[in-house]
Amino acid sequence: MTNPFEIESGIFYVLVNNEGQHSLWPDCVATPAGWQRVFGPDSRDNCLSFIGENWIDLKPKSLI
Repeated sequence: MTNPFEIESGIFYVLVNNEGQHSLWPDCVATPAGWQRVFGPDSRDNCLSFIGENWIDLKPKSLI
C-alpha cells in the first residue's frame, strides 16, 4: 500500500495548528482535530512552496 503523504501526483492541503506549525496533508485523509486548512486543495509541490514561504519561524508560538 502506498503512503498517501508521499504520492507526488496527489491533491494536498496545508494545515496549521494553534502553535503555528504547518503540515502537508493529503486530501484523502481527514483533517485531524486541532488543525485547520489554510491552503489548497492543490498539488504537493504548490503546498510545499506555500509552507516554505509562510512557515518562517519553526518554533511553536508558545516558545516565541
